[in-house]
Amino acid sequence: MTEVSFTQMKDGTQADYQMLEQLETDHIQGLPDRVMTALAALSNGLAGYKIDRLQHSLQTATRAQADGASIDWIVAALVHDIGDDLAPLSHSEFAAALLKPFVSEEIVWVIEKHGLFQAYYYAHHIGGDRHARDKYKGHPHYERCAHFCEVWDQASFDPAYPTRPLEYFEPMVREVFSRSMR
Repeated sequence: MTEVSFTQMKDGTQADYQMLEQLETDHIQGLPDRVMTALAALSNGLAGYKIDRLQHSLQTATRAQADGASIDWIVAALVHDIGDDLAPLSHSEFAAALLKPFVSEEIVWVIEKHGLFQAYYYAHHIGGDRHARDKYKGHPHYERCAHFCEVWDQASFDPAYPTRPLEYFEPMVREVFSRSMR
């Protein structure tokens, strides 16, 4: 069997869904390859900065590693802006959803909120509220998100910073995105 017998899901058979289950398992195993491809594509994304989005992502991950972060945090730093092209108005949530089955709730929360926390550095220049993140003061992950943005993310737009290449991070990406889903 190479395709299902139905045209409406309610008419599917056990054999149909067993086949689809196997195809989905095979597809999930290709996730690390698709993540690497999506990261590489960031080099053609949003312009205007001194470095492209791929270099920003690599620099953020390099800073995370230099700060002694775990592999989960390093990969999260690497993919934190992966949604910039496909979900520019919700890129943080996009990246958090990608990471959610593979990393801790703390990391997912930080990545999901980093866009709001990052606005602290620029919102007041464009008529926004730089203190919008304060609504999360007292949250257990507030300080971790503030650290992520201050030390790794907002500082990673420097063309002179010694940044590791994408290939360096590939084994880490493969390790995290090859895990069994939590």
